[in-house]
Amino acid sequence: MLGVVNKSIQSFLCNHHGSSVWREVVERIGIAPEGFEAMLDYEDRQTEVLLGAAETVLDISREALLEDIGAWLAMTESLRRLLRFGGADYLEFLFSLDDLQGRAMMALPGLELPELSLNGETQGRFTLVVSGWMPGWGAVMAGILRAMADDYGALVLIEASELQSRPGVGEERVSVCLLDMDHAEGRRFDLAGPAHEGSLSTERVTV
Repeated sequence: MLGVVNKSIQSFLCNHHGSSVWREVVERIGIAPEGFEAMLDYEDRQTEVLLGAAETVLDISREALLEDIGAWLAMTESLRRLLRFGGADYLEFLFSLDDLQGRAMMALPGLELPELSLNGETQGRFTLVVSGWMPGWGAVMAGILRAMADDYGALVLIEASELQSRPGVGEERVSVCLLDMDHAEGRRFDLAGPAHEGSLSTERVTV
């Protein structure tokens, strides 16, 4: 796995929970405090070990941890810009999710994001099917969807549930109920931002 995934988890723990939490995590998994390099490859098992240690230190469930990571990532300016380019409002953003994997890979080749497929049900109700080799992407996407609802000023109900349907591939489903697209004033977004903000680099980590 490309190290940007592990680096993102590291950045979340350091910047959201503090360097003391990160030091406790690295002591448990036996790595240097400097942590991971975004562009290096790591064994998939290393991500599982990292998440397991973070769960223990923070005393929260895997689903809650991953959803928090997703929400935090959506608010980092580089990923926020990639997501906001998907549409002028939350509904357009939802319909752009089918193309998110391709857009992310153009920005950072080698990043193994899950496949996303949005299915419309009744008016205002959707199911996002998240297909990937690593369990938990559904929770990450639920966090991203919640954060982006706030970013757009939309009122949305979101619920994630896991469904394994194909050998070797996990399908996780996130239900989305869009109640009001203009519930509150959204955050300002300028399409003509600095060019370097379009990359998927993680935020600065303080250890």
